Formats: sequence, C-alpha cells, structure tokens
Amino acid sequence: MTKIEIRPENVRPAQTPCPNCPCCSSPLCEKGRSSVMQCLGHVGDSTAAVTVSACPCSAETTRGTHAWRAAQVQAVRHATENPLSKDAEMILRVLAGGQAFQDPAGHLQGLLARRYAHTDRESWRITMLGRRYLSALDEPRYASAVYVESVDLKTRTATVVVIGWHMNIGVTVLADHLAHAVDLPLDSLPGRYLDARVNLGAADPDDLVLTRIQLPAPITSDYVSVRPLRGAR
Repeated sequence: MTKIEIRPENVRPAQTPCPNCPCCSSPLCEKGRSSVMQCLGHVGDSTAAVTVSACPCSAETTRGTHAWRAAQVQAVRHATENPLSKDAEMILRVLAGGQAFQDPAGHLQGLLARRYAHTDRESWRITMLGRRYLSALDEPRYASAVYVESVDLKTRTATVVVIGWHMNIGVTVLADHLAHAVDLPLDSLPGRYLDARVNLGAADPDDLVLTRIQLPAPITSDYVSVRPLRGAR
C-alpha cells in the first residue's frame, strides 16, 4: 500500500470559531450578517446546514443583520401597502396585549406563516416582527429627501442622510433595496438624492425604514423656489 505523505502546506487551515455563537466559523458569520440568506445560505453541506440554520449572528431576529433589515422593510411595506384584514389585525393586537381571544377564522396560521406570531403548541405569542407590523400601521410616515453618502460594495450597505430626520447622522440601509427601487447600479448611487417615505418619528437610526423610494422629479423651467418669510415659525 502506498503511503501518502501529508505536508503542512497541503492541509487546509482550521477556520477561526465565531466568538458569538457555537455553530459557525468567524468568516461564515461575517458573510451571514451581510446577507439576507444568513449563514445557512453560505454552506453547501447538508450536515453543516442543520448546524448553522439557527445561527443568531445572522438571524432576522438579530438587530442590524441584513436579514433583520430586510424583514423590517417587508413588514412596513406589508402594513402600509397591502395590510392584513381587520380581523387578522385584531387578533395580532390582542396577542400584543396579552389578552385571551378566540380565532374561529384561523387567522393565527396566517400570522404564523408571516412570522408575526409564534407558538409552542400550548400558547401563542406575538413576535418582534409582528410588533413592527403594528407600529408601522400606527406611526405617521412622511415624504423626505434622502441623500446617498456612500455604498459599501462588500457588505452591500449604503449610508444615507434622511434630510427630514437629521442632517448630520448617517443611516445604514440595504444598498440593493435602494438600487432595485430606482433601477440603478450600486456604484452610481453615491452622491444622488432620492425621495422616500420614512417614519421620521423614529429615535434610533436603525429604526428608520424607507419605502416608496424613487428618483426625484426633475426641476423644470417653471419651478419657483419659495422662501419662508423672515420670522416665520
């Protein structure tokens, strides 16, 4: 039998374990955090997929991940553009209040499918995404200009200034969300102004959610700039 010599240069170096979870390597979690596919979408082995499927580092329930940002946009768009029926909304609000209820129409299964509610087979609870949906129904949204400061092509995030919210604080958003909305490549976004609907009452920049993003209407020759009167409040 031929003896195979294994040399150090032929051995694949071990991956550094992630310091924040027991299931992934550090490079995998870095990819997962910056991808709506999460860690699960970056492994091909079925055994490894089972291991990383619930990784908290990239989950949509973990604030700041790509999956979390995408889920926030999805919930807000659902609430503002194509909301649940009033009966389903009532069930969700009752869940949020922790009150007893009956569900003869089976709305809970729909809320479960949308990840607005969760069950352990004994009780039902509203999820954070469900609460985000309800807050999107209740919070006022305003039209605001949005200036794109920069785009990180590696993480596919953009730093924008939401003019109606704060002139000096950058807000991180998904760059692909902007690019797809206005049908432009990522590298053409920096330096552009866009129009969007935004929940300007948010206290944390991560809680700002941009929807109905579009290119601003062109300024025509008959445009008149109106300046506020001095002393006006």
